[in-house]
Amino acid sequence: CIILTNPIFFKQDNWLPIPDYWNKSIVQGKSFDSDTFLGKELWTKLEHLLQKYMGVATIEKQHQLNIESALGPQYGNSILTKVRLGQGAFRIQVTDAYGRKCAISGEKTLPALEAAHIKPYALSGPHMLSNSLLLRSDMHKLFDAGYITIAPDLRINISKRIKEEFENGHEYYKFHGKELFALPKQIRDRPAAEWLAWHNTEMYNG
Repeated sequence: CIILTNPIFFKQDNWLPIPDYWNKSIVQGKSFDSDTFLGKELWTKLEHLLQKYMGVATIEKQHQLNIESALGPQYGNSILTKVRLGQGAFRIQVTDAYGRKCAISGEKTLPALEAAHIKPYALSGPHMLSNSLLLRSDMHKLFDAGYITIAPDLRINISKRIKEEFENGHEYYKFHGKELFALPKQIRDRPAAEWLAWHNTEMYNG
């Protein structure tokens, strides 16, 4: 399947007319090379429309901000958030790559599974399968907090600080020293030693 991120839908009035050279019997789509005359012509029209829609979107956002400012007092503080580009597509790819199983526990209850970055996105960690793990939500939190890590040889390490700080952790220590339960089939998609080494050095509190 094809995953679309940040799509823009043209209003019907802006739909491009079907070219005369478009075969009406086409059912699976058709592609055009932008280096050709026909392809370049279509792409130029699309670029013009995209610029128009992007400009409108910017104006509408500013208009909305002006309206909100004029409304007076609000409940709570206004905040600006930075959207993670491609986050939805990233989660789908990671979930699929790990066969819908937690990499550590093998848990298959989908609502409890989360796509985790090994090197966080906020610290310039890329949206790549080799920088990802599919983890049960509690393990994801412990991984991000440095209580769990994965060694470059793909073995699980559980920090002794869980027991020291919370006087518990039996659920997690049973995984210590074991290999990951689930991994992507493609070698290139498995956790990269570079990102795992970074997590071990910068995040893990052993």
